[in-house]
Amino acid sequence: MWLWELRDLSAIGIGLLLSLTALVRWGFALPLVGTALYAFLSIRVEDTNILDFLRCAVCFLFLHQQYFLWRDPNA
Repeated sequence: MWLWELRDLSAIGIGLLLSLTALVRWGFALPLVGTALYAFLSIRVEDTNILDFLRCAVCFLFLHQQYFLWRDPNA
């Protein structure tokens, strides 16, 4: 329980219940893989996790415009 926040634990629990239901009723394992991937990415170590890092990287690289000012070094 120390590896996740309460919000992550509730999302993982609900996802696990829905994933197991889909696996038992329809034999569909993809939601279970998604839940396990979310559980891995949301492990929190020293107040940061992989999911937060990936969100920041996507925002920096793709979603927010980068603005550069080019100046003459001799001026």
